[in-house]
Amino acid sequence: MAQARPGDAPLIHDLIGIGFGPSNVAMAIALSEHNARAGRGEVITAHFFEQQPRFGWHRGMLIDDATMQVSFLKDLVTLRNPASEYSFLCYLQSKGRLIDFINHKNLFPLRVEFHDYFEWAADKVDDLVSYGHEVVGVMPVVRDGAVEHLDVTVRSGEGLAVHRARNLVIGTGLRPLMPEGVERTDRVWHNSELLAKVDGLSSGAPSRFIVVGAGQSAAENVAYLHRRFPRAEVCAVFSRYGYSPADDSSFANRIFDPEAVGEFFTAPEDVKRRLMDYHGNTNYSVVDIDLIDDLYRQMYQEKVLGTERLRFLNVSRLTGVKETPDKVRAAVTSLVTGEETLLDADVVVFATGYSPADPTGLLGEVADRCLRDDEGRVRVERDYRIATDSHLRCGIYLQGGTEHTHGITSSLLSNTAIRVGEILDSLLDRGLKPASDEARTVADGTGSTAR
Repeated sequence: MAQARPGDAPLIHDLIGIGFGPSNVAMAIALSEHNARAGRGEVITAHFFEQQPRFGWHRGMLIDDATMQVSFLKDLVTLRNPASEYSFLCYLQSKGRLIDFINHKNLFPLRVEFHDYFEWAADKVDDLVSYGHEVVGVMPVVRDGAVEHLDVTVRSGEGLAVHRARNLVIGTGLRPLMPEGVERTDRVWHNSELLAKVDGLSSGAPSRFIVVGAGQSAAENVAYLHRRFPRAEVCAVFSRYGYSPADDSSFANRIFDPEAVGEFFTAPEDVKRRLMDYHGNTNYSVVDIDLIDDLYRQMYQEKVLGTERLRFLNVSRLTGVKETPDKVRAAVTSLVTGEETLLDADVVVFATGYSPADPTGLLGEVADRCLRDDEGRVRVERDYRIATDSHLRCGIYLQGGTEHTHGITSSLLSNTAIRVGEILDSLLDRGLKPASDEARTVADGTGSTAR
Protein backbone atom coordinates (compact mmCIF):
# COMPACT_ATOMS: atom_id res chain seq x y z
CA MET A 1 0.00 0.00 0.00
CA ALA A 2 1.31 3.45 -0.92
CA GLN A 3 2.03 5.82 1.95
CA ALA A 4 2.14 9.61 1.99
CA ARG A 5 5.63 11.05 1.74
CA PRO A 6 6.74 13.68 4.25
CA GLY A 7 5.17 16.99 3.26
CA ASP A 8 2.45 15.36 1.16
CA ALA A 9 -1.22 15.53 2.04
CA PRO A 10 -2.29 12.13 3.44
CA LEU A 11 -4.12 9.82 1.08
CA ILE A 12 -7.87 9.96 1.61
CA HIS A 13 -9.82 6.72 1.90
CA ASP A 14 -13.57 6.42 2.01
CA LEU A 15 -13.10 3.85 4.76
CA ILE A 16 -10.25 2.75 7.01
CA GLY A 17 -10.65 -0.43 9.01
CA ILE A 18 -8.92 -1.00 12.34
CA GLY A 19 -8.27 -4.69 12.86
CA PHE A 20 -8.66 -7.54 10.39
CA GLY A 21 -10.39 -10.36 12.18
CA PRO A 22 -13.36 -12.23 10.67
CA SER A 23 -15.69 -9.21 10.89
CA ASN A 24 -13.45 -6.86 8.97
CA VAL A 25 -12.47 -9.61 6.53
CA ALA A 26 -16.20 -9.87 5.82
CA MET A 27 -16.30 -6.08 5.46
CA ALA A 28 -13.43 -6.17 2.94
CA ILE A 29 -15.24 -8.87 0.97
CA ALA A 30 -18.47 -6.85 0.89
CA LEU A 31 -16.54 -3.82 -0.36
CA SER A 32 -14.77 -5.89 -3.03
CA GLU A 33 -18.04 -7.33 -4.27
CA HIS A 34 -19.60 -3.87 -4.35
CA ASN A 35 -16.67 -2.34 -6.22
CA ALA A 36 -16.69 -5.16 -8.79
CA ARG A 37 -20.16 -4.13 -9.93
CA ALA A 38 -20.03 -0.39 -9.19
CA GLY A 39 -19.57 2.42 -11.68
CA ARG A 40 -16.41 4.50 -11.42
CA GLY A 41 -17.99 7.19 -9.27
CA GLU A 42 -19.44 4.59 -6.86
CA VAL A 43 -16.23 2.74 -6.04
CA ILE A 44 -15.44 2.76 -2.31
CA THR A 45 -11.76 3.16 -1.52
CA ALA A 46 -10.77 1.34 1.64
CA HIS A 47 -7.83 -0.10 3.54
CA PHE A 48 -7.48 -2.12 6.74
CA PHE A 49 -4.67 -2.23 9.28
CA GLU A 50 -3.91 -5.28 11.42
CA GLN A 51 -1.18 -5.42 14.05
CA GLN A 52 -0.71 -9.19 13.78
CA PRO A 53 1.86 -10.31 11.19
CA ARG A 54 -0.77 -12.45 9.46
CA PHE A 55 -4.41 -13.38 9.82
CA GLY A 56 -5.22 -15.24 13.02
CA TRP A 57 -8.44 -15.97 14.94
CA HIS A 58 -8.28 -17.58 18.39
CA ARG A 59 -5.27 -19.63 17.32
CA GLY A 60 -4.68 -20.71 20.90
CA MET A 61 -8.01 -22.54 20.93
CA LEU A 62 -7.78 -24.44 17.64
CA ILE A 63 -8.01 -27.81 19.38
CA ASP A 64 -7.95 -30.54 16.76
CA ASP A 65 -11.39 -31.99 17.51
CA ALA A 66 -13.23 -28.79 18.54
CA THR A 67 -16.15 -27.86 16.31
CA MET A 68 -17.90 -24.61 15.52
CA GLN A 69 -21.03 -23.70 17.43
CA VAL A 70 -22.66 -22.08 14.39
CA SER A 71 -23.74 -23.53 11.07
CA PHE A 72 -21.27 -23.29 8.17
CA LEU A 73 -23.98 -21.29 6.36
CA LYS A 74 -23.26 -18.46 8.81
CA ASP A 75 -19.93 -17.84 7.12
CA LEU A 76 -18.56 -14.46 6.04
CA VAL A 77 -20.94 -13.96 3.13
CA THR A 78 -23.78 -16.44 2.59
CA LEU A 79 -26.58 -14.71 4.53
CA ARG A 80 -25.79 -11.48 2.65
CA ASN A 81 -24.98 -12.96 -0.76
CA PRO A 82 -25.66 -16.70 -1.20
CA ALA A 83 -24.00 -16.59 -4.65
CA SER A 84 -20.71 -15.19 -3.32
CA GLU A 85 -17.44 -16.75 -4.45
CA TYR A 86 -16.12 -16.19 -0.90
CA SER A 87 -18.45 -18.72 0.76
CA PHE A 88 -17.44 -21.71 2.84
CA LEU A 89 -18.82 -23.99 0.12
CA CYS A 90 -16.57 -22.31 -2.48
CA TYR A 91 -13.67 -22.80 -0.07
CA LEU A 92 -14.48 -26.52 0.17
CA GLN A 93 -14.68 -26.77 -3.61
CA SER A 94 -11.28 -25.12 -3.94
CA LYS A 95 -9.81 -27.62 -1.47
CA GLY A 96 -11.40 -30.65 -3.17
CA ARG A 97 -13.49 -31.52 -0.10
CA LEU A 98 -17.01 -30.44 -1.07
CA ILE A 99 -18.37 -33.95 -1.68
CA ASP A 100 -16.64 -35.29 1.41
CA PHE A 101 -18.20 -32.53 3.53
CA ILE A 102 -21.65 -33.23 2.11
CA ASN A 103 -21.28 -36.93 2.88
CA HIS A 104 -20.29 -36.00 6.43
CA LYS A 105 -23.87 -34.73 7.00
CA ASN A 106 -22.74 -32.12 9.50
CA LEU A 107 -23.63 -28.43 9.82
CA PHE A 108 -20.74 -27.70 12.19
CA PRO A 109 -17.21 -27.87 10.75
CA LEU A 110 -14.08 -28.37 12.78
CA ARG A 111 -12.84 -25.07 14.20
CA VAL A 112 -9.46 -25.72 12.56
CA GLU A 113 -11.18 -26.04 9.20
CA PHE A 114 -13.21 -22.86 9.65
CA HIS A 115 -10.04 -21.00 10.58
CA ASP A 116 -8.48 -22.24 7.35
CA TYR A 117 -11.55 -20.91 5.53
CA PHE A 118 -11.04 -17.51 7.15
CA GLU A 119 -7.40 -17.51 6.07
CA TRP A 120 -8.42 -18.49 2.53
CA ALA A 121 -10.96 -15.65 2.39
CA ALA A 122 -8.53 -13.13 3.91
CA ASP A 123 -5.92 -14.04 1.29
CA LYS A 124 -8.41 -13.27 -1.50
CA VAL A 125 -8.70 -9.64 -0.29
CA ASP A 126 -5.15 -9.17 0.97
CA ASP A 127 -4.69 -6.13 -1.31
CA LEU A 128 -6.94 -4.27 1.14
CA VAL A 129 -4.95 -4.99 4.31
CA SER A 130 -1.56 -4.13 5.76
CA TYR A 131 -0.43 -6.69 8.36
CA GLY A 132 2.11 -5.74 10.99
CA HIS A 133 0.57 -2.26 11.13
CA GLU A 134 -0.82 -1.04 14.45
CA VAL A 135 -3.21 1.90 14.66
CA VAL A 136 -1.95 4.05 17.53
CA GLY A 137 -4.15 7.13 17.29
CA VAL A 138 -6.92 9.01 15.53
CA MET A 139 -7.13 12.78 15.19
CA PRO A 140 -9.93 14.94 13.80
CA VAL A 141 -9.30 17.18 10.79
CA VAL A 142 -11.31 20.32 11.49
CA ARG A 143 -12.37 22.72 8.77
CA ASP A 144 -14.79 25.57 9.39
CA GLY A 145 -15.73 24.01 12.72
CA ALA A 146 -16.68 20.65 11.19
CA VAL A 147 -14.83 17.33 11.15
CA GLU A 148 -15.04 15.81 7.70
CA HIS A 149 -11.91 13.64 7.88
CA LEU A 150 -10.02 11.63 10.46
CA ASP A 151 -6.25 11.21 10.45
CA VAL A 152 -5.25 7.68 11.43
CA THR A 153 -1.69 7.22 12.69
CA VAL A 154 -0.27 3.78 11.98
CA ARG A 155 2.94 2.27 13.33
CA SER A 156 4.88 -0.39 11.46
CA GLY A 157 8.47 -1.53 11.07
CA GLU A 158 8.97 1.44 8.76
CA GLY A 159 7.92 3.92 11.44
CA LEU A 160 4.80 6.08 11.69
CA ALA A 161 2.51 7.02 8.80
CA VAL A 162 -0.72 9.02 8.66
CA HIS A 163 -3.70 7.94 6.58
CA ARG A 164 -6.77 10.08 6.16
CA ALA A 165 -10.30 8.65 6.22
CA ARG A 166 -13.85 9.79 5.70
CA ASN A 167 -15.11 6.85 7.76
CA LEU A 168 -13.75 4.26 10.18
CA VAL A 169 -14.85 0.72 10.95
CA ILE A 170 -13.45 -0.64 14.21
CA GLY A 171 -13.11 -4.39 14.53
CA THR A 172 -10.52 -4.89 17.23
CA GLY A 173 -12.14 -7.97 18.74
CA LEU A 174 -12.26 -9.13 22.34
CA ARG A 175 -9.70 -9.09 25.13
CA PRO A 176 -9.01 -12.08 27.43
CA LEU A 177 -10.63 -11.52 30.82
CA MET A 178 -8.86 -12.59 34.00
CA PRO A 179 -10.26 -12.38 37.55
CA GLU A 180 -9.39 -9.20 39.38
CA GLY A 181 -5.92 -9.38 40.88
CA VAL A 182 -4.78 -12.38 38.83
CA GLU A 183 -2.03 -11.88 36.29
CA ARG A 184 -0.99 -14.23 33.51
CA THR A 185 2.37 -15.94 33.95
CA ASP A 186 4.19 -19.03 32.68
CA ARG A 187 2.04 -21.15 35.02
CA VAL A 188 -1.16 -19.08 35.10
CA TRP A 189 -2.82 -19.01 31.68
CA HIS A 190 -5.90 -17.71 29.95
CA ASN A 191 -7.48 -20.34 27.74
CA SER A 192 -6.96 -18.13 24.66
CA GLU A 193 -3.26 -19.07 24.78
CA LEU A 194 -3.71 -22.76 25.57
CA LEU A 195 -2.05 -24.42 22.58
CA ALA A 196 0.95 -22.11 22.45
CA LYS A 197 1.52 -22.48 26.17
CA VAL A 198 1.14 -26.26 26.11
CA ASP A 199 3.71 -26.50 23.33
CA GLY A 200 6.04 -24.37 25.41
CA LEU A 201 5.87 -26.46 28.57
CA SER A 202 9.33 -27.32 29.86
CA SER A 203 10.52 -30.89 29.90
CA GLY A 204 8.99 -33.15 32.50
CA ALA A 205 5.48 -34.55 32.54
CA PRO A 206 2.94 -32.30 34.33
CA SER A 207 1.12 -34.00 37.18
CA ARG A 208 -1.89 -31.69 37.65
CA PHE A 209 -3.81 -29.01 35.78
CA ILE A 210 -6.60 -26.85 37.20
CA VAL A 211 -9.15 -25.37 34.81
CA VAL A 212 -11.43 -22.60 36.09
CA GLY A 213 -14.70 -21.91 34.33
CA ALA A 214 -18.03 -23.44 33.34
CA GLY A 215 -18.39 -22.58 29.65
CA GLN A 216 -17.62 -24.30 26.37
CA SER A 217 -13.97 -23.26 26.34
CA ALA A 218 -13.45 -24.53 29.89
CA ALA A 219 -14.95 -27.92 29.08
CA GLU A 220 -12.89 -28.16 25.88
CA ASN A 221 -9.75 -27.32 27.86
CA VAL A 222 -10.51 -30.05 30.39
CA ALA A 223 -11.10 -32.65 27.69
CA TYR A 224 -8.01 -31.63 25.73
CA LEU A 225 -5.60 -31.60 28.68
CA HIS A 226 -6.96 -34.92 29.93
CA ARG A 227 -6.31 -36.46 26.52
CA ARG A 228 -2.99 -34.73 25.82
CA PHE A 229 -1.39 -35.62 29.18
CA PRO A 230 -2.46 -39.19 30.01
CA ARG A 231 -0.60 -39.24 33.35
CA ALA A 232 -1.84 -35.88 34.63
CA GLU A 233 -4.81 -35.14 36.87
CA VAL A 234 -7.16 -32.49 35.51
CA CYS A 235 -9.32 -30.61 38.02
CA ALA A 236 -12.28 -28.55 36.84
CA VAL A 237 -13.43 -25.82 39.22
CA PHE A 238 -16.80 -24.11 38.82
CA SER A 239 -19.55 -22.73 41.02
CA ARG A 240 -22.36 -24.91 39.64
CA TYR A 241 -23.19 -28.56 40.24
CA GLY A 242 -22.18 -29.30 36.67
CA TYR A 243 -21.86 -27.87 33.21
CA SER A 244 -25.09 -26.40 31.86
CA PRO A 245 -26.11 -27.43 28.34
CA ALA A 246 -26.32 -24.81 25.62
CA ASP A 247 -29.81 -24.16 24.30
CA ASP A 248 -29.40 -24.56 20.56
CA SER A 249 -33.01 -25.46 19.90
CA SER A 250 -34.66 -24.03 16.82
CA PHE A 251 -36.87 -21.47 18.55
CA ALA A 252 -34.16 -20.25 20.91
CA ASN A 253 -31.77 -19.79 17.97
CA ARG A 254 -34.09 -17.12 16.61
CA ILE A 255 -32.33 -14.71 19.00
CA PHE A 256 -29.51 -14.77 16.41
CA ASP A 257 -31.75 -13.96 13.43
CA PRO A 258 -31.11 -10.69 11.58
CA GLU A 259 -34.66 -9.58 12.37
CA ALA A 260 -33.99 -10.13 16.09
CA VAL A 261 -31.26 -7.48 15.96
CA GLY A 262 -33.72 -4.84 14.79
CA GLU A 263 -36.28 -5.92 17.38
CA PHE A 264 -33.71 -5.78 20.16
CA PHE A 265 -32.50 -2.36 19.04
CA THR A 266 -35.98 -0.82 19.28
CA ALA A 267 -37.00 -2.62 22.48
CA PRO A 268 -37.26 -0.71 25.79
CA GLU A 269 -34.27 -1.13 28.13
CA ASP A 270 -36.14 -3.40 30.54
CA VAL A 271 -37.13 -5.69 27.67
CA LYS A 272 -33.52 -5.78 26.45
CA ARG A 273 -32.39 -6.90 29.89
CA ARG A 274 -35.06 -9.60 30.02
CA LEU A 275 -34.14 -10.89 26.56
CA MET A 276 -30.50 -11.18 27.58
CA ASP A 277 -31.53 -13.01 30.76
CA TYR A 278 -33.89 -15.32 28.87
CA HIS A 279 -31.45 -16.27 26.14
CA GLY A 280 -28.03 -15.97 27.74
CA ASN A 281 -27.99 -19.78 27.85
CA THR A 282 -27.65 -19.87 24.08
CA ASN A 283 -24.08 -18.60 24.38
CA TYR A 284 -22.78 -17.71 27.85
CA SER A 285 -21.34 -20.23 30.35
CA VAL A 286 -22.92 -23.19 28.59
CA VAL A 287 -21.50 -26.33 26.96
CA ASP A 288 -22.56 -28.57 24.08
CA ILE A 289 -24.49 -31.52 25.47
CA ASP A 290 -22.34 -34.07 23.62
CA LEU A 291 -19.19 -32.77 25.33
CA ILE A 292 -20.93 -32.80 28.71
CA ASP A 293 -21.91 -36.44 28.17
CA ASP A 294 -18.38 -37.38 27.06
CA LEU A 295 -16.80 -35.82 30.14
CA TYR A 296 -19.28 -37.46 32.51
CA ARG A 297 -18.77 -40.82 30.81
CA GLN A 298 -15.01 -40.48 31.20
CA MET A 299 -15.29 -39.48 34.86
CA TYR A 300 -17.57 -42.44 35.63
CA GLN A 301 -15.35 -44.91 33.78
CA GLU A 302 -12.34 -43.79 35.81
CA LYS A 303 -14.28 -44.23 39.04
CA VAL A 304 -15.17 -47.77 38.01
CA LEU A 305 -11.55 -48.57 37.14
CA GLY A 306 -10.12 -46.78 40.16
CA THR A 307 -7.92 -44.56 38.00
CA GLU A 308 -9.43 -41.15 38.65
CA ARG A 309 -7.60 -38.40 36.78
CA LEU A 310 -10.65 -36.28 35.96
CA ARG A 311 -11.95 -34.40 38.99
CA PHE A 312 -14.82 -31.94 39.16
CA LEU A 313 -14.70 -29.54 42.11
CA ASN A 314 -18.23 -28.24 41.76
CA VAL A 315 -20.14 -25.67 43.80
CA SER A 316 -16.72 -24.20 44.50
CA ARG A 317 -14.68 -21.16 43.68
CA LEU A 318 -10.98 -20.61 43.21
CA THR A 319 -10.17 -18.01 45.86
CA GLY A 320 -6.39 -17.76 45.68
CA VAL A 321 -3.44 -18.42 43.41
CA LYS A 322 0.15 -18.33 44.63
CA GLU A 323 3.18 -19.36 42.61
CA THR A 324 6.03 -21.31 44.14
CA PRO A 325 9.35 -21.96 42.37
CA ASP A 326 8.03 -25.02 40.55
CA LYS A 327 4.25 -25.12 41.11
CA VAL A 328 1.11 -23.05 41.54
CA ARG A 329 -0.78 -23.38 44.82
CA ALA A 330 -4.50 -22.84 44.30
CA ALA A 331 -7.05 -22.33 47.06
CA VAL A 332 -10.45 -23.81 46.21
CA THR A 333 -13.30 -22.89 48.55
CA SER A 334 -16.62 -24.74 48.80
CA LEU A 335 -19.57 -22.40 48.39
CA VAL A 336 -21.64 -24.68 50.62
CA THR A 337 -19.37 -25.32 53.61
CA GLY A 338 -16.72 -22.65 53.20
CA GLU A 339 -14.05 -25.35 53.51
CA GLU A 340 -10.81 -24.46 51.74
CA THR A 341 -8.78 -27.03 49.81
CA LEU A 342 -5.20 -26.32 48.73
CA LEU A 343 -4.06 -27.88 45.47
CA ASP A 344 -0.57 -27.78 44.00
CA ALA A 345 -0.66 -27.77 40.22
CA ASP A 346 1.74 -27.32 37.34
CA VAL A 347 -0.65 -24.94 35.58
CA VAL A 348 -3.90 -23.09 36.31
CA VAL A 349 -5.96 -22.26 33.21
CA PHE A 350 -8.60 -19.53 33.49
CA ALA A 351 -11.38 -20.04 30.96
CA THR A 352 -13.04 -16.90 32.24
CA GLY A 353 -14.17 -15.32 29.01
CA TYR A 354 -13.49 -12.09 27.20
CA SER A 355 -14.41 -8.44 27.36
CA PRO A 356 -14.88 -6.11 24.39
CA ALA A 357 -12.15 -3.57 23.81
CA ASP A 358 -13.19 0.01 24.49
CA PRO A 359 -14.27 1.15 21.01
CA THR A 360 -13.25 4.72 21.79
CA GLY A 361 -9.85 3.81 23.21
CA LEU A 362 -7.99 4.76 20.03
CA LEU A 363 -10.05 7.82 19.17
CA GLY A 364 -8.30 10.38 21.37
CA GLU A 365 -10.11 13.70 21.34
CA VAL A 366 -12.55 12.29 18.79
CA ALA A 367 -13.97 10.23 21.66
CA ASP A 368 -15.15 13.46 23.29
CA ARG A 369 -17.51 13.91 20.35
CA CYS A 370 -19.07 10.46 20.84
CA LEU A 371 -22.39 10.45 22.70
CA ARG A 372 -23.09 8.14 25.64
CA ASP A 373 -26.19 6.83 27.36
CA ASP A 374 -27.15 7.23 31.02
CA GLU A 375 -24.91 4.31 31.98
CA GLY A 376 -21.87 5.77 30.25
CA ARG A 377 -21.99 3.34 27.34
CA VAL A 378 -21.32 4.63 23.86
CA ARG A 379 -24.53 5.28 21.92
CA VAL A 380 -24.76 3.35 18.67
CA GLU A 381 -27.23 3.86 15.82
CA ARG A 382 -29.05 1.01 14.11
CA ASP A 383 -26.46 1.03 11.29
CA TYR A 384 -23.68 0.34 13.85
CA ARG A 385 -22.46 3.93 13.65
CA ILE A 386 -21.47 5.69 16.86
CA ALA A 387 -23.79 8.59 17.64
CA THR A 388 -21.73 11.79 17.67
CA ASP A 389 -22.20 15.52 17.94
CA SER A 390 -23.38 17.29 14.81
CA HIS A 391 -19.94 18.68 13.98
CA LEU A 392 -18.42 15.23 13.44
CA ARG A 393 -19.51 14.23 9.96
CA CYS A 394 -17.39 11.12 9.64
CA GLY A 395 -18.95 7.75 10.28
CA ILE A 396 -17.35 5.61 13.00
CA TYR A 397 -18.76 2.08 12.72
CA LEU A 398 -18.39 -0.69 15.28
CA GLN A 399 -18.01 -4.42 14.69
CA GLY A 400 -18.36 -5.54 18.29
CA GLY A 401 -19.00 -3.77 21.56
CA THR A 402 -22.65 -3.24 20.65
CA GLU A 403 -24.33 -5.90 22.76
CA HIS A 404 -26.17 -3.26 24.79
CA THR A 405 -27.75 -1.83 21.63
CA HIS A 406 -27.88 -4.69 19.11
CA GLY A 407 -28.07 -7.78 21.30
CA ILE A 408 -26.29 -11.05 21.77
CA THR A 409 -24.92 -11.40 18.21
CA SER A 410 -22.56 -8.43 18.55
CA SER A 411 -19.41 -10.47 19.14
CA LEU A 412 -20.54 -13.65 17.38
CA LEU A 413 -20.29 -14.91 13.82
CA SER A 414 -24.04 -15.48 13.41
CA ASN A 415 -24.86 -12.04 12.03
CA THR A 416 -21.49 -10.95 10.60
CA ALA A 417 -22.44 -11.20 6.93
CA ILE A 418 -25.65 -9.23 7.44
CA ARG A 419 -23.95 -6.61 9.62
CA VAL A 420 -21.27 -5.73 7.08
CA GLY A 421 -23.97 -5.42 4.43
CA GLU A 422 -25.84 -2.96 6.64
CA ILE A 423 -22.67 -0.95 7.24
CA LEU A 424 -22.01 -0.87 3.48
CA ASP A 425 -25.57 0.31 2.83
CA SER A 426 -25.13 3.02 5.46
CA LEU A 427 -21.93 4.27 3.81
CA LEU A 428 -23.71 4.50 0.47
CA ASP A 429 -26.91 6.03 1.85
CA ARG A 430 -25.05 8.72 3.77
CA GLY A 431 -22.91 9.65 0.79
CA LEU A 432 -19.22 8.91 0.85
CA LYS A 433 -17.80 12.32 0.00
CA PRO A 434 -18.39 15.54 1.95
CA ALA A 435 -19.13 18.66 -0.05
CA SER A 436 -15.57 19.97 0.28
CA ASP A 437 -14.29 16.84 -1.48
CA GLU A 438 -16.39 17.19 -4.59
CA ALA A 439 -14.38 17.40 -7.79
CA ARG A 440 -11.22 16.27 -5.92
CA THR A 441 -9.61 13.07 -7.11
CA VAL A 442 -7.23 11.37 -4.75
CA ALA A 443 -5.22 8.20 -5.33
CA ASP A 444 -6.13 5.49 -2.83
CA GLY A 445 -2.77 3.76 -2.93
CA THR A 446 -4.01 0.67 -4.79
CA GLY A 447 -4.26 2.21 -8.24
CA SER A 448 -7.94 3.21 -8.17
CA THR A 449 -9.29 6.71 -7.60
CA ALA A 450 -12.14 8.28 -5.67
CA ARG A 451 -13.96 11.48 -6.52
